Amino acid sequence: MRHNLLATAGLAAVLLLVGCGYNELQALDEDVKAAWSEVLNQYLRRAQLVPSLVEVVKGATRFEQETLTKVIEARSKATAVNLDAKSLSNPEVFRRFEEAQRELSSALARLLVVVERYPQLKATQNFRDLQAQLEGTENRVAVARKRYIEKVAEYNKGVRFF
Repeated sequence: MRHNLLATAGLAAVLLLVGCGYNELQALDEDVKAAWSEVLNQYLRRAQLVPSLVEVVKGATRFEQETLTKVIEARSKATAVNLDAKSLSNPEVFRRFEEAQRELSSALARLLVVVERYPQLKATQNFRDLQAQLEGTENRVAVARKRYIEKVAEYNKGVRFF
């Protein structure tokens, strides 16, 4: 009887240790996926602002067409590369995604620098509104990426710590 009790207690202890942390790791994994989804949402928001921004800027007389073309092309590339949570572990897809997002950021930054030469454009309410939305979205992207990095760090600690 005593042997039976010890075996049952040992089995219970093993089962508890085997399940120990599994649910927490699953929760951390879901947190990482949710954080990445927020990053994607902010990138999508930014991409959706680009056509409106381009249309407002097109209205400016003699505006540099090359700058607009680069913004349009960069947006096209950024929206063509999809990186869902399942693809995050693929370094090549992740690299292409990040590169496309950097190109769009760079093209938008160049556009805003060129706009400085067009005071009449900067003075329009539509442009100011779009610029404010774009700046706010860039801040949201930065915050979402920071949260994602923090969630990945939590997950990695959960995997590595006993």
